Amino acid sequence: MVALTLRLDLWSVAEVDQASSCMPDTVTEGVEMTNPNTTVTLTDAAAARPPVRRRGKIAGMLQRHESLRGFFLLSPTLVVMTIGIVIPFAILVTMSLWTAVGFDFNTTLTTQNYQTAIEQPIYGALMHRSLVISGWATVGTVLLSYPMAYYVAFHVHKNKMMWIVLMTLPFWTSYLLRVFAWKVVLGYEGVINSGLLWAGLIEAPLEFLLYSQQAVVITLAHSWVAFAILPIYVSLEKIDRSLLEAATDLGDGPVARFFRITLPLSLPGVIAASFLIFIPTTGDYITPALLGGPDGMMIGNLIQLQFGPVNNWPMGATLAIGLMLYIAAIGLVFLALTKVFRERMA
Repeated sequence: MVALTLRLDLWSVAEVDQASSCMPDTVTEGVEMTNPNTTVTLTDAAAARPPVRRRGKIAGMLQRHESLRGFFLLSPTLVVMTIGIVIPFAILVTMSLWTAVGFDFNTTLTTQNYQTAIEQPIYGALMHRSLVISGWATVGTVLLSYPMAYYVAFHVHKNKMMWIVLMTLPFWTSYLLRVFAWKVVLGYEGVINSGLLWAGLIEAPLEFLLYSQQAVVITLAHSWVAFAILPIYVSLEKIDRSLLEAATDLGDGPVARFFRITLPLSLPGVIAASFLIFIPTTGDYITPALLGGPDGMMIGNLIQLQFGPVNNWPMGATLAIGLMLYIAAIGLVFLALTKVFRERMA
């Protein structure tokens, strides 16, 4: 027989939980636990000791709940998101319920700004125009980015990272410089008009190239290409090449193989790129201000005016909230349509 004196006050919480499965719930003096190999006798001192005091409720909860441990690890990120997103959004919502009185604000909560935004047709027209311009810019950006990402993923076998860097290198310059560059290209005496006049294809410069919605779409599509290449490339790179070989063995040609395998499997990258382009371009106001003219004005320009010269911050906050709701609704519809498309393609 082996007699062991148990020092319960030195046990950790984990050891107590492990030992509790083989110890009785109640400890009394002189209790013995015997198995074929070992007999454990609890001494009077050990039996008389008080229950083990846990190190803390938080430590115990973290040990028992894996999800809580994950939440605890994410807490720094959640703090940053709360400070940088949640609190400003709450301030914006609160300010949208105020009204502007001269150069001061009336903090009485009211929905007057929302009623004005709905009743005034100018706000709805600019919102619709912004969504259309941003939608076309997103389509153009994805169409420009997909072939480049496809070529690097399937036809480049060495130094792929160098190709990615070279494709994104022109976009390391300032966004404002790229906008001014397109203003020179699309100008009345710009590169395009000068080239067409020199070639004798036109008799007078094309006036619709600059200060129009087309100019805004072209500039936005070019300026955001770098942000669409990377997610599309990652999705294409992850496609299992054996699937393409199997499709070829079953008789699929390049076109059928692309639409049946490559495109559906690359949709996550396309969706991510679309959201990365659509959301910021909808609220862009620099490109419309420099290249759009009166016909290319977007809702972002109006929001900037409300927070700037007009000094009507509550109305600016209302328009910003409305724009976010529009984008969220369109995003949900887009995700639903994408899901239906993938199910039909499967």
